[in-house]
Amino acid sequence: MKSIREIFKNNPSLLDEPEVVQLLEYCEQLQDEIVEFKFQKTNNKELAMLDMLKEVIKGCDVIEKEQAEHERFGYDSPNYQETISNLKRCILKRCQDEKIYL
Repeated sequence: MKSIREIFKNNPSLLDEPEVVQLLEYCEQLQDEIVEFKFQKTNNKELAMLDMLKEVIKGCDVIEKEQAEHERFGYDSPNYQETISNLKRCILKRCQDEKIYL
């Protein structure tokens, strides 16, 4: 599945449109519901943890690709501190939702 940045990389200004913001929020809710459904279907925390780790790896791959592009074309580097904070917050929220204690 493509990331939001990949989908809108040719026209990032569309991300500022209210309808696009609403659509992205809706897609995020649907993704959460799919994960919840998978968990209810198997009632297995291991599956939820594996799904979360796959998402983390996918996000890291996107960041690495983005960094390579920035280095290649001489753009300013992304704000990795914000990325790390968002990743940590996502993991902790997901663990709380799934009742996984780290």
